[in-house]
Amino acid sequence: MDNQHNLCIYRLWSPVYDTLFKAISHGGRQRAVALLDLKPGEKLLIPGIGTGLDLLYLPAAITVVGGDLSPAMLAKARAKAAGRDVTLCEMDAQKLDFPDASFDAALFSLLLSVVPDGAAALREGWRVLRPGGRVVIFDKFLPEQARLTPARQLIGGLIRSLGTDPNRRLSDLLRGLPGLTLSYDEPNLFGGQYRVIRLDKA
Repeated sequence: MDNQHNLCIYRLWSPVYDTLFKAISHGGRQRAVALLDLKPGEKLLIPGIGTGLDLLYLPAAITVVGGDLSPAMLAKARAKAAGRDVTLCEMDAQKLDFPDASFDAALFSLLLSVVPDGAAALREGWRVLRPGGRVVIFDKFLPEQARLTPARQLIGGLIRSLGTDPNRRLSDLLRGLPGLTLSYDEPNLFGGQYRVIRLDKA
């Protein structure tokens, strides 16, 4: 996967994304927002906001900055952002244009398996998170104990052509993040292939 491939794929996904994924992702998104434990006045980053489905679960009295590489997905998010303190912009989650320690919290819903370099995206989210802040991730990961068999590699390659990678391990993405505490790691969808994870920054 690369950014150009993802732009093409998500331009195709954008008209049907909510229809296909809103209901199935409801529980994971709702739990992710609950684990963020957002307080009035806090500033939240959603670096892969997509069509804005996460906005449906957020409390009103916070400031949200949401970005996405895909203009087509952002166009869908604008309707959900209406009347709220939400700023939307085109951005590459792997290289954020924000200073260090700019946000109280960050939400990664179904993003780290989509961007070409999930570890880079998480490092950037961690960089712009203030000390004492938290990141919540809702995504799919290869179980730590699972072996990456040739069959799984083949299936993973086919799925990647649709814009997402099912064979990334969470431990690889977390490696080297300073001041990290993994506070929650809960199974969510499809027997735990999808998980909801909270990371706290010292």
